[in-house]
Amino acid sequence: MKEKLSKTFFRVTPYLKKSYKQIFWGLVMLVLVDVVQLAMPKIMQYTIDHIQSRSITSTGLIYIGLILTGMAFGIMGLRYFWRVLIIGNSFTIEKHLRQDFYDHLLLQSPNFFNAAKTGDLMAYATNDLNAVRMLFGMGFIAASDILLMTIASFSFMVSIDFRLTMLAIIPLPILSFTISFFGRKMHKMFARVQSSFASLSGAVQESISGIRVVKAFVQEKEEIRKLDEFSLDYVKQNIKMAKLAGVFHPFMGYVISFSIVMTLWLGGKAAIEDTITVGGFIAFNSYLGMLVWPMIAIGWIVDMYQRGTASLKRLNEIFEVNPEINDDKADTAITEIRGRIEIKNLKFRYREELADIFDGISTRLEQGKTLAIVGPTGCGKTTFIDLLSRAYNPPEDSIFIDGNDIFSIPLKVLRRDMVMVPQDIFLFSDSIANNIRLGNPNASMEDVYAAAKAAQIYNEIMDFDHKFDTVVGERGITLSGGQKQRVAIARALLTNPNILILDDALSAVDTKTERYLLQQLIELRKGLTTIIIAHRISSLQHADNIIVLSEGKIIESGTHEQLIALDGLYNDLVEKQKIRARLEGEQE
Repeated sequence: MKEKLSKTFFRVTPYLKKSYKQIFWGLVMLVLVDVVQLAMPKIMQYTIDHIQSRSITSTGLIYIGLILTGMAFGIMGLRYFWRVLIIGNSFTIEKHLRQDFYDHLLLQSPNFFNAAKTGDLMAYATNDLNAVRMLFGMGFIAASDILLMTIASFSFMVSIDFRLTMLAIIPLPILSFTISFFGRKMHKMFARVQSSFASLSGAVQESISGIRVVKAFVQEKEEIRKLDEFSLDYVKQNIKMAKLAGVFHPFMGYVISFSIVMTLWLGGKAAIEDTITVGGFIAFNSYLGMLVWPMIAIGWIVDMYQRGTASLKRLNEIFEVNPEINDDKADTAITEIRGRIEIKNLKFRYREELADIFDGISTRLEQGKTLAIVGPTGCGKTTFIDLLSRAYNPPEDSIFIDGNDIFSIPLKVLRRDMVMVPQDIFLFSDSIANNIRLGNPNASMEDVYAAAKAAQIYNEIMDFDHKFDTVVGERGITLSGGQKQRVAIARALLTNPNILILDDALSAVDTKTERYLLQQLIELRKGLTTIIIAHRISSLQHADNIIVLSEGKIIESGTHEQLIALDGLYNDLVEKQKIRARLEGEQE
């Protein structure tokens, strides 16, 4: 059991240790509040007994009133400080856990995100972390408070009347059974609630992200129906949870009420018979009220504990997923890659049960040269790039950069010196300048302008009302496809990488602009390695080497002129594109 708990709280323990001073002083303030609260019934007992015996003056009552007022102010101040210290610390723990969670996600490979739902991940980062915060905030406070108040209240009650105290605590064994029974059920129920919330979040996120498609196909009613189903399930799960809590908490109050009734009956009888004083009877009831609070709070704590631990277990499941792409075999002595690439007998499939994408391909690219990759749709061009950039792990001893196996190159170095502009362009909801600066946040505006000019997007940006300060919508929705692609190319050029990869990154611009831009890039990047994938073969004629992929193999390789002379697949693709260009009225 201890080992199981240790595993559950493993991620939180370092932050609890780090903030032990804050927690300690918070607990000190909490204890002081309880001490003052426990002293107040005794003062009331003293006052009432002396009033009854006519042994206190009006001045004495004024002093006692001032003392109680001072104690009330003291409680108010101390409560403020323990809330700041302990609840403030719970927010800090939540912040650190959220950062750890996000950092862990950044280490994961595309395969992880292919399987995980965005809604699930959002639920982990919101609802689950909130439940953990509540456990280490109010849950921690209530648990500490209960321990002291239970012991102290019980001790004071015994000092007033032992027999009455024993009768008052009769319901406690029933409460223990109730808490144990309902606690297990609440733990399972909350896990279902969180799972339902994750599904609902995912559905909403997906529907909003694809709103253009939804509207284009007039699927608003269908999307509303689907969201209604997810919302209804979330409501049903929460209602089940509320029903369980609705039985749990009132039942505890019902059991506790027996203690109060018994105390009023037997304690009142004892006061009438003068076995205890009236002041003692009132003090006993005050302490019983203090003892009732821990009894009720136990249920509240059990609720928070079950929610918090259920959420921690869900988070731990994510934390236990080891990154598929890692630096286990990295050589820290490698601090730069220059751009000489060699592929040796590369074979790859995404999963064992799927067919091979590549069946032993080999090629090489010298530093500072330009390689173009062409081939029919589905031949593996993008997969080739994904393996080269280690978006997916290739087989060992199959890809070498500067003579080093790709696994020996630290990921930080690989990502810094090899920049890819993918087919699916992602721009953040920020200014155009900040989107271009993404890989080089400290770049000057002059550098941003130069990169935009090289990407042939500068003039269009300057036509916008706010120029480079123009804020693009989510995913760059306010820009056209061609504009987004050229902003992404400017972003890549600003980092001046030793290896630049363009994965069909100009598919949304016209043929003339694409050809001109690629020619400019090849000229601009002399001495630096560039890899280009493009469907318009006419734009790749100036590449130093062109490889043609088909059916998992490199079937042709050479310059544009050499491949035309072969009269093979490459030449066939060129002729087909010439015919298409003439039909579409484009100039070749």
